[in-house]
Amino acid sequence: MLDNAPQLLAAVDAAPTERSIGGGVAYAPVRLWHWVNAAAILMLSLTGYLIGTGTPAIWGEASGNFLFGYLRFAHFSAGYVLSVGFFLRIYWALMGNAHAMQIFCVPLWRRCFWREVYHEIRCYAFITVEPERRVGHNRLAQLAMFFMFTQTTTFMVVTGFALYGQGAGTDSWQYKMFGWVFSMWPNSQDVHTWHHLGLWVIVIFALVHVYAVIREDIMSGRRISSIISGERGFRD
Repeated sequence: MLDNAPQLLAAVDAAPTERSIGGGVAYAPVRLWHWVNAAAILMLSLTGYLIGTGTPAIWGEASGNFLFGYLRFAHFSAGYVLSVGFFLRIYWALMGNAHAMQIFCVPLWRRCFWREVYHEIRCYAFITVEPERRVGHNRLAQLAMFFMFTQTTTFMVVTGFALYGQGAGTDSWQYKMFGWVFSMWPNSQDVHTWHHLGLWVIVIFALVHVYAVIREDIMSGRRISSIISGERGFRD
């Protein structure tokens, strides 16, 4: 598995000479992960918001309904789906093509990378019209995916399992693996607060992501069908 890593890192780190107008980008495992991950995030966002802010009052005795229990069960189940999918996505980053590695390895050390980020910022600000005709994520999208998605998802998985471990007990594997979080924040309410803030980072990222994808298809001619067909290219 690791034999591919040097080649993939070299491809990600390569100078930005890739200017082809089409080609296979998102293989089937990436496309499947994308939509399963999107569904898990939607479920986690809705249930997490209700868990964090509370549910409306319900008539009758508390023993007569199980609404909050259902919310927690849906949240935990979606959390497992998100976590397993994220680890499989890391595995595929090492096994797939160079595009599969993009969201995990950002060449921050390259001057040309920041030059392309600046160019994309100008495009989004409508200062310049001509986009970078590159296969795969543009550099600004790559930067946002790395810091707002992969890093935040890692944080949410770690803090989520730490909080789950408290309920499962100190003998649970969740607490044994992630209980160290409480050495950083001894008050579990602080962990809840940071976990809740992570929710809003993901929500903001998702909204900007959807806007940017639709905008790119309309303004720049970059087709958004890659996440469905696997092909990424430009309209003439």
